Amino acid sequence: MLNGFKDFILRGNVISMAIGLAVGAAFTAVVTGFSTAFITPLIGLATGSVGDFSTAEFAVQGAIFPYGKFLAAAIAFIITAAVLYFCVVVPMAKVQNRFTKEEEVDIKAALRDCPRCFSAIPAVASRCAHCTSEVEPDSEAVSLAKLPVQR
Repeated sequence: MLNGFKDFILRGNVISMAIGLAVGAAFTAVVTGFSTAFITPLIGLATGSVGDFSTAEFAVQGAIFPYGKFLAAAIAFIITAAVLYFCVVVPMAKVQNRFTKEEEVDIKAALRDCPRCFSAIPAVASRCAHCTSEVEPDSEAVSLAKLPVQR
């Protein structure tokens, strides 16, 4: 029973996930600190508050609503999401696009029926192999196969 647990813990993807969570928590702390130290006071100055609006609140019938804390958390979330998107997601997508190979198109794989004898012929064919009648090639198949336009 403990051997199965040990194998589970020592798998590479579990360890990578744990490291990712630890780095993510540290990154979130840094972004929250940046937001609290710089962004929140700047917004407070721009809106007329006294520097830090994270302590802003309003009361309704004795119930206190600290909306400043929510705004500070929302700003930290937006900054975190933007940094992750522009510094991780976009570069990784570019790297993946660079290393993915375009699939070769099999020009004979796409079939259609001959309008005269109803036999299956390639979509790029201009003549039926069965009845030898001339047919119009499928323009989409011709463009996918990167063949010259036939007239």
